[in-house]
Amino acid sequence: MRALFAQEVPICWFTYGGWFTGLAHGLPAKNVDLRRAQFGVGHDRGLGVARRIVEGKIRNSRTLLRRNAREEAPHQVESLAQIAVRVPGVGSFESLLGMEGAAARLYFSCFTKMISPNTNVPFDAFDVNGRSRRPPPDPVNCLLSFIYALLVKDLTVTALAVGLDPYVGVYHRPRFGRPALALDLAEEFRPLIADSTVLQLANNGEIGNRDFLTRAGGCQLQPTGRRVALRAYERRMSAQIKHPLFGYRVSYRRALEVQCRLFAAHLVGEINDYSPMVAR
Repeated sequence: MRALFAQEVPICWFTYGGWFTGLAHGLPAKNVDLRRAQFGVGHDRGLGVARRIVEGKIRNSRTLLRRNAREEAPHQVESLAQIAVRVPGVGSFESLLGMEGAAARLYFSCFTKMISPNTNVPFDAFDVNGRSRRPPPDPVNCLLSFIYALLVKDLTVTALAVGLDPYVGVYHRPRFGRPALALDLAEEFRPLIADSTVLQLANNGEIGNRDFLTRAGGCQLQPTGRRVALRAYERRMSAQIKHPLFGYRVSYRRALEVQCRLFAAHLVGEINDYSPMVAR
């Protein structure tokens, strides 16, 4: 553990059921100026970063849909593009939430068009339920919720490693036990990492109906399905992509850290604007 602490590698603990219960890391981050800047973010500056995050999420959702839909969805693709163009001009968090919600409804209305009809995952229920959680009512919602939770966990750890407080965000409102900043930074990565992982699991036949248990109106992953989903998620996190801002190749796991550091650099005034991770 001391060797890992010296290398600034955090150690995470999970239950046998896969729940993230805690982590250990070395000495606290020494960048006091960064923490003071994060705690002192004002309304206007926070809204500016939130707009960039939401714009990145919408553009990435549009790209994933345009590339992977089995059937043409010109209306939804064009509408997502129009919403993304309007996001930078939004003047309040309430309006931004409304635009994000409208984009999400458009995107998830076509989500199953990206799933092969020959998949072993019963996705018809998702068309009826839409995006739903607490508890997820069908296998597609179940997979999305599970992979989203893994992504937020990784961003919680990464934010801590960079010196940020993962519970103090700029878009998601902070409340007890809610990693608001990790949820903020996860938005642009949801289509790139989480949604793509779910599509790979379904379209490659890696997971099927036998890996889910539905009862009392909720759907959950069986242990076999959880292991398959974890392997697919780690495979996606190791995939190499070209960073749109810097031009060099990084893994998605490394990209999480890059975006956290860009966010930190913006907070302390080293760069003028935060640039989200947007697929080309």
